[in-house]
Amino acid sequence: MLLLLSNIWLAGNKLAFFLLQAADEAAGGEKGAASATEDFSLWGMIQKMKWPALIVAIVLAIMSMYSIAVMVERWLTFNAARNQSRQFAPKVAAALRDNRIDEAIAISDRHKKSHLAMVVNAGLQEFQAHQAGSDIPGTTMDAARRALQRATALKTAELKRGLSGLATIGSTAPFVGLLGTVIGIIGAFQGMKAAEGTGIAAVAGGISEALIETAFGLLVAIPAVWAFNIFTNKVEGFTIEMDNSSSELIDYFIKRRELK
Repeated sequence: MLLLLSNIWLAGNKLAFFLLQAADEAAGGEKGAASATEDFSLWGMIQKMKWPALIVAIVLAIMSMYSIAVMVERWLTFNAARNQSRQFAPKVAAALRDNRIDEAIAISDRHKKSHLAMVVNAGLQEFQAHQAGSDIPGTTMDAARRALQRATALKTAELKRGLSGLATIGSTAPFVGLLGTVIGIIGAFQGMKAAEGTGIAAVAGGISEALIETAFGLLVAIPAVWAFNIFTNKVEGFTIEMDNSSSELIDYFIKRRELK
């Protein structure tokens, strides 16, 4: 998708260049001939940037690198959580069917990256601690339920780490690019005034800066927004799985108490 956007932007840039060149040639003058030699390639426009536009481009590059780092880290984290949870669920279910709570806790400890293991481990630890002590009717269930809720809240917050940064980049990068566009337009008017003319040569540099800054801002924002939405949906799915596991574990505790 990024390649497609880049190709569309380059095609639009070339079309704008040819239209401006044709208009200047129709107007005549030496400035039109000089503008035909302008380098409107991506690298050529970057080289012609003045320091205010370069600062905006550097800011966008930093935002892009941060968002890519978050995307990669979250993708690896979510994949590890999913894979370990698939391995954990059948093993702990088999241990709990045979009422082997110690083994279930040991299995949970071996799956540190699983969101389900963290929640189940917290509930089992709390249940076992109350069972070992003097139990008052109802307190074990309440304590286990609170432990499961705390573990779910902590794991959900951990899974959301970095997503607020993606949301911020996705919402602000277009405005940063717009700032670069405004700076480029200001430079174009300054070039026009300095050249005391209205030909392409007087405004080409500023227009190129405006175009490239706008494109940079969009190329940074679009992937960040997509990643934020995808990862948010994954976190919601993980939260539902943890809530379901908590409910099933509470049901298991209730049945175990009734058997006693």
